[in-house]
Amino acid sequence: SSPEGRAPAKRKTYPPWLRFHLGISRWELYNRKDPNLAQLTHYLATQRILGAVQKTGGTQLKLLISFPNHGQALLKPMKQSRDTETDVNLFYFSDFERHNAEISAFHLDRLLGFNRIPPVVGRLMNVTADIREKTTDHKVSRTFFTSPAGNVCFYGQCEYYCSTEHPVCGRPHLLEVSLAAILPDLSLAPRRSWRSPWRRSYSRTKLAQWEKNPNYCDSVKQTPPYSQGTRLVDLIDMAVLDFLMSNMDRHHYETFEKFGNETFLLHLDNGRAFGRHSQDEPSILAPLQQCCRIRRSTLLRLRLLALPDFRLSDVMRESLAQDPLADAAPLLSEAHLSALDRRLAAVLQVVHTCQEKHTDVIHDDLDRYDQDSLTDRNTKQ
Repeated sequence: SSPEGRAPAKRKTYPPWLRFHLGISRWELYNRKDPNLAQLTHYLATQRILGAVQKTGGTQLKLLISFPNHGQALLKPMKQSRDTETDVNLFYFSDFERHNAEISAFHLDRLLGFNRIPPVVGRLMNVTADIREKTTDHKVSRTFFTSPAGNVCFYGQCEYYCSTEHPVCGRPHLLEVSLAAILPDLSLAPRRSWRSPWRRSYSRTKLAQWEKNPNYCDSVKQTPPYSQGTRLVDLIDMAVLDFLMSNMDRHHYETFEKFGNETFLLHLDNGRAFGRHSQDEPSILAPLQQCCRIRRSTLLRLRLLALPDFRLSDVMRESLAQDPLADAAPLLSEAHLSALDRRLAAVLQVVHTCQEKHTDVIHDDLDRYDQDSLTDRNTKQ
C-alpha cells in the first residue's frame, strides 16, 4: 500500500523528492502546474549534502549525492566551459557529458510539454567540503589531488575520461554541477529498458539498418510495441527533442513496468546534448522523416514555439535564467539558443513535407489523458 493511500492529508509534510515520486503518472513524470516542482528544484539546489559516492554504470563520472530526509540526486560535474563546441572530428560516442546540457534538456523537455525528464538543477558546490570531506567511496577519495594551478581536482573511476589527464577541478574549490532528481527505487517501481529501433551503430565504420533502408519504418510499424498504441509517436516526440538539442546518443529508453506498453518514455541521460550549435544533425529526425507520424499536441506546441511572441529561443532563455547557475553565466550561449529556432523550423518543414505525401500524419491524442498514478494499486496493467 502506498503512503498516499494511507494518509493523503500527510502528503504536504513529505519531503519534495517523495512528493515527486508520488506524483508520477501513466503519461508524465510531473504535472507542469504542480507547485512541488519548484520546491523540488529548490531542495536540490540548497539542501545540505550528507554524502557523495560514485554511481556505477555509464561511461563517465557521475556521483550519487545524499541529502537529509533520505533525498538523493545524480550529480554530473562541469567538464568544459559553456561555449566550447564539440570537436567536429569526435564521434558522438566519444563526446564529453555536459552539466549544462542536463539542465537545459530538462527545461526544453518541459517547454515542449513532454514532462518526461526528471527535474534537474544547477548548483555551485565546494569540491572539498561537499565531496572530499563527505565521501566514503575510495574510488572517489583516492583520486583527489591539487593541480599545478592550486585547484582541488579528482577523477574517480569510469570507462572514459576518469584519469589525471581529464580531472574535474574546482576553482580552487568551487565547481559547477547539475543535480537531477532520482527516480523511485527499482525495487518499488521497476523500469524496462528498450533498445531504440533507430539506435546508431556505435561503430566508426558500420551503418545501422535504418541508415541504409529508407523504408525501415514499415517494418518498425509492424513490430510490437510500435504496432499499436502511442509508442511510435512517443518515440517520434523523443526524436524531435533530440534533434532540437542535437543529442545523437539515444541508444535506449526506459518505461515504468507498472504501466505496461501504454505509457510515456523516460528521456534520461542527456549530457551529450547541446554539443554543437553551428551545425545540425538531420539523421536524428529519421523516425519522423521515415514514419511521417506526429502527435497533434506536439505539433501544436512546436507551431506555437515558432511564433514571434513565443519563440523557442526566448522562452528557453527566460526559463534557464531561473536556474541558480545562470547568475554565473547563461546556461546556453546565444548561438545554442538561435540553433533551437533554426532546428524547430527544420522539424516543421519535415512535417510539412510529410503532409504533402500522406494523409495520416497527425496522431490525434488530445482526447486521451487519463491520470493513472504510479502509486495507485488499482492501476490497470
